[in-house]
Amino acid sequence: MTVAGHVERRAGENPPGGPRRTRTRRGATRPREARRAYLLIAPALLLLALVVGYPIVKAVHQSFLTDPGLDKATGMFDEGNNWFGLHNYTHWLLQQCASPDGGYTSCPSGALGSQFWSSVGVTVGFTVVAVALETVIGMGFALTMHRAFRGRALVRVAILIPWAIPTAVTSKLWQVMFDPQGVINKLLGTHYAWTSSLWPARSAIVIADTWKTTPFIALLILAGLQNIPAETYEAAKIDGANAWRRFTSVTLPLVKPALAVAVVFRALDTLRMYDLPQILTGGSNGTTTSSILVVDQLTRGANSASALSTLTFVLIFVIAFGLVRLLNANLFGAQAKAVR
Repeated sequence: MTVAGHVERRAGENPPGGPRRTRTRRGATRPREARRAYLLIAPALLLLALVVGYPIVKAVHQSFLTDPGLDKATGMFDEGNNWFGLHNYTHWLLQQCASPDGGYTSCPSGALGSQFWSSVGVTVGFTVVAVALETVIGMGFALTMHRAFRGRALVRVAILIPWAIPTAVTSKLWQVMFDPQGVINKLLGTHYAWTSSLWPARSAIVIADTWKTTPFIALLILAGLQNIPAETYEAAKIDGANAWRRFTSVTLPLVKPALAVAVVFRALDTLRMYDLPQILTGGSNGTTTSSILVVDQLTRGANSASALSTLTFVLIFVIAFGLVRLLNANLFGAQAKAVR
């Protein structure tokens, strides 16, 4: 036996006459430590259950209740909050409204119940187009800010300014710019009312959202670029890789975690978009998003609005889960690497 082995064996033995020590496997948590850990995190879990869990459970419960209104069977006012089953959900998903004979029929054009699927299409369309534009432009901004040149700090500040402006201010700013007498028409030499028809109104919202939030994606991509060692690019140059090959074979694969985080976060923000289209177009001309529809329904019935908000929550959750799986995004791990 070697000296080291002898010392190791003796260290594991109990001292003569001393108390017998219990050998604990490395990494195992003792029961007392586990109980103490649970007690320490219990207040945080309780706070999360109250702040996050209770509103969700409350909204789901309300979605199965009736709203106040006239009872067509008795002709009397009903205060609501009676069990209604899945009727609030079929109202939105199947676009069925109450008929005068007490049954259900297809919602008339223009009613809120007939706008559910169109609002979902508008929301998803805004998300796909805006996030795609912001990702491409944000990559260009990040590559520009990553280069060393005189005045780089000034360029970084100038690019990040739109992101710092509140969304309500941005909406009013672009509302003035898209006015028939605004800057956009003066530059184009036209007097076009951008927010008065379908596709120009949608284009105006995408342009305003891209202008405001592209710096967010650029900032996250820049954090990923700064983690790429310069030696990697030098090795690629020695191997004869041109600029495009270095971008596709070095930059894109190494910046992918930060890029995935940026895309997922921006997609979630755009799926919840409310204030920008509400202020810019008022939700008219085919720009009603799911969030605008929820707020409109709140003034006519909170329980039906709860069903609509639950459907919106499920929609956003499914899309976010699909994006995470598609991009293989390790959100928290990538953020930690970006911070380091």
